[in-house]
Amino acid sequence: MPWGPTSRKPFAANLPFVYVNVAMTADGKIAPASRNFEPFSSRRDRLLMYELRSYADAIMSGARTLDLNPVKLGNGGEPYTRMRWRRGLAEHPVRIVVSGHATIDPDAEVFKHRFSPIIVLTSQCAPVKRVKKLHSLADELGVFGKEQIDFPQALRWLRKKWNVKSLLCEGGGEVNGALFQAGLVNELYLTLCPVIFGGRDAPTPADGEGVEALAEASQLRLRRIKRVGAEFFLIYRALRPAARRDHD
Repeated sequence: MPWGPTSRKPFAANLPFVYVNVAMTADGKIAPASRNFEPFSSRRDRLLMYELRSYADAIMSGARTLDLNPVKLGNGGEPYTRMRWRRGLAEHPVRIVVSGHATIDPDAEVFKHRFSPIIVLTSQCAPVKRVKKLHSLADELGVFGKEQIDFPQALRWLRKKWNVKSLLCEGGGEVNGALFQAGLVNELYLTLCPVIFGGRDAPTPADGEGVEALAEASQLRLRRIKRVGAEFFLIYRALRPAARRDHD
């Protein structure tokens, strides 16, 4: 198209620029209620995924997404390698696995490919036995937060220790929701697909606890929209949360 971040300025100097990529059905779902995911977007959307990865120092994905999908979070192959090199990035992005209770399957596909560092983010409530197992699989394990992951702290650590300046999040809904609720998302890349899943328990682009009032909602500004076939590709810029403006 081309399609990617134009201004990668984070909300604060000690944070990475965070952008979320998600494909959604016309009724706002990212998978059926069974969570047995099958790709429902077009080939163009899947190419967009690799294009967006070519801007990222690191890619983040949740444990459930990686358990259910045989993905390795790679760069997409030679054309995207060249894109990354032109942008001054490493051949492959750092891969970040979010598993607050350290429940990710040790046999997940992502752990079978060692082309770039793998970092696991978890919390203090994760069982010690599981944490030890992940220590043996990951290049580094970061523990942030007591009952759930403290994403502001984790992202500051990623920026400082791993020099992650641009972070692409590929879900799922729980991780996306936590990032939005923490006021950490700078841009949202949303593909709207001509499919209906239905189901009150089907996951959405931003799940988790959610907000209790409109005043707490993440506010977005439409930056770009494009139609390709039956799909719409949208880019939203997140407005800087007032709470962060007041305390930076």
